[in-house]
Amino acid sequence: MKLKDRKVIITGAAQGMGGVITRRLAEEGAELFLTARSRGPLEELAAELRAKGVKVDLKEGDCTVERDVKAVVDAALAFFGGRIDVLVNAAGATGPIETPVWEITPEDFSDLLRKNVIGPFLPMKYVMPTMIKQRYGKVVNLGGCSGMRGYRYRAAYSSSKWAVRGLTRTAALDAGEYNINVNAIMPGIVETPRMEKLCRVKAEKRGWTYEQVYQEYLDDMPLGRVTYPEDIANAVIFLSSDDSKNMTGQELVIDGGWSA
Repeated sequence: MKLKDRKVIITGAAQGMGGVITRRLAEEGAELFLTARSRGPLEELAAELRAKGVKVDLKEGDCTVERDVKAVVDAALAFFGGRIDVLVNAAGATGPIETPVWEITPEDFSDLLRKNVIGPFLPMKYVMPTMIKQRYGKVVNLGGCSGMRGYRYRAAYSSSKWAVRGLTRTAALDAGEYNINVNAIMPGIVETPRMEKLCRVKAEKRGWTYEQVYQEYLDDMPLGRVTYPEDIANAVIFLSSDDSKNMTGQELVIDGGWSA
């Protein structure tokens, strides 16, 4: 119970990797405030957690829209009694797949930067003043290993994940004097529906089979296996707990060695 009674906001909370992270946070004793764009999946997950005795509430909203983020944070503060201990920014998007830079539209590029960079920035902006007042806080951003090296035919996505590194490191410098840790997790290819889409689109564009694309990813990893959502959730627990109290401005890479 490393997070017993800790007050945690998680964006992108309900589906895919976000859902696994949310359940792990609950297992470690956290009180949870869930947010995502769609209310239905949030309500289903919240009902599941309440049945297990977890203190949880939710509010739908788009983390790229300032008024939505402010409303979510205000609601979380009311639910938690004025305190927020941890922010987990798990929301994100994929953008153009298997597309060289000269074929990416400015609209698609801008949209992905908005989702993957403004998306974590706004929750940080509105949560950090509370953390500063209480002189304690943990921020965990979900980046990606394409922010550790170049990623062919994924210029928009890679750019957004490099930006998350810069945002994380700079926020850590800004907030360190207030005892706030800001770190990022950099997943590799994670076994989720998003990975299935990635492999399917690549296969269609290349004229390959799905299995060939999947195997190409495995061949690029020294460990020869993809990452699972549980691997990322365990890292979130570490960075959200006092086990990582002297880490800030860092990237925790979990990719089977893809970026080595």
